[in-house]
Amino acid sequence: MDERTALRLLAADLPGAGDDAAIVDGLVVTTDMLHETTDFPPGTTRYTAGWRSVGASLSDVAAMGATATCAVAVYAAAELDETELGDFVQGARDVCEAVSAEYVGGDLDTHREFTAVSTAIGRTDDPVLRSGARPGDCLCVTGELGRSAAAVRLFEAGETDRANDLFRFTPRVAAGVRLRESATAMMDSSDGLARSVHQLAEASDCGFELDWDALPVHEAVEDVATDDTERRELAAYFGEDFELVFTIPETELDAVRDDVDVPLTVVGQVTAESDIVADGEPLPDRGYTHGGD
Repeated sequence: MDERTALRLLAADLPGAGDDAAIVDGLVVTTDMLHETTDFPPGTTRYTAGWRSVGASLSDVAAMGATATCAVAVYAAAELDETELGDFVQGARDVCEAVSAEYVGGDLDTHREFTAVSTAIGRTDDPVLRSGARPGDCLCVTGELGRSAAAVRLFEAGETDRANDLFRFTPRVAAGVRLRESATAMMDSSDGLARSVHQLAEASDCGFELDWDALPVHEAVEDVATDDTERRELAAYFGEDFELVFTIPETELDAVRDDVDVPLTVVGQVTAESDIVADGEPLPDRGYTHGGD
């Protein structure tokens, strides 16, 4: 049973299983587990691992339109090295500081594979769910796509300094808070743009029309992709970019753009039909799968 099937089974009984985080009395709660073999390519520093682990959970808070309050993490490794542990905690602290949250601690354990488990807490009384997209809304993304895919390629090429820099994304908490006032549906792009669109369509009972040429592709993708097909693959399907994918009425878009500190790009439109297409062709439901397919 894959992750998405498991989530569908859980969604009926567990609050938040169908969205990026659970909401309990205005409190946003989310947790993530990352493993060395599937989430941290060789060359990933412990500082980057701490930033990325906690950042992944903070991104879920952002996807609900919530302010971020604090985060904790579990650090497990075969050997508890003082320098590596200190670097991990500093990365966790710094990503929290980047979104005006606080890293408040966690737990330590030994494990044969380096593993990090993070939990982030946020607050909102008016969360943005995945289920509110309406026909005619614009489909938009924050920032640029393909950043993490390019980082992985650079890790493979031995360009670890640049790769680590790209791997440290900024969770879009501030943008999420502003979008809460106008967005009709929202999630983060950790599973990739294509899969995110399918998940929004399933939750909102709608379809989407995407424009391939409209995708905002990170400049690093241009350095590692060999052709347009690979460029599209890295930008739309690889995932792990942790940008926000959201729907919004066109009449609200200009006002929101003026208030957020990150570019917003219209990449498509919500349709009443159930079809999900890009340039008129079916958009495959492919993307990042935790732990493999």
